Amino acid sequence: MSMTIKKILVPIDFSESSIVSLRYALEFIRLFQAKLCIIYVLEPVVYPPDFSLGQISLPSVDLEMDKRAREELQKIAKNEIPEGIEYELIIKSGKPFVEIIEAAQNMDIDLIIIATHGHSGVEHILFGSTAEKVVRKAPCPVLSVRKSIKGFDVKTEIKKG
Repeated sequence: MSMTIKKILVPIDFSESSIVSLRYALEFIRLFQAKLCIIYVLEPVVYPPDFSLGQISLPSVDLEMDKRAREELQKIAKNEIPEGIEYELIIKSGKPFVEIIEAAQNMDIDLIIIATHGHSGVEHILFGSTAEKVVRKAPCPVLSVRKSIKGFDVKTEIKKG
């Protein structure tokens, strides 16, 4: 059985951990000559104006956040992705784990490489882990990456290419 990986999805949340997972993913991209898909999920800003109307979302705030997210993703792509690597930037709005899983299904993704942030205790109970939920529900294999990776020097490995 040979393994074919044509598309790799890397969720980015602009944290240092997610940049490390992107750098790690670039090694897989080179190895398999795969396409890189970077996804950022914008959680809609919801404001409770009062108890009678329920919650509302302010579209102008969401549009501004979408614009800033796109600019940040483009900056990351420019700084981190070497020339010659095919990539696509995706911005979705919603719950991160749901949007990541749906993107993986809809785009026929072969592998997801996602950062783990190492939350524990109360923080983990309250927020859960996006990476953990993606691992459980993804339609493809998921590789979770911690900030420090044995045998992978984040700074120098990328420069070699």
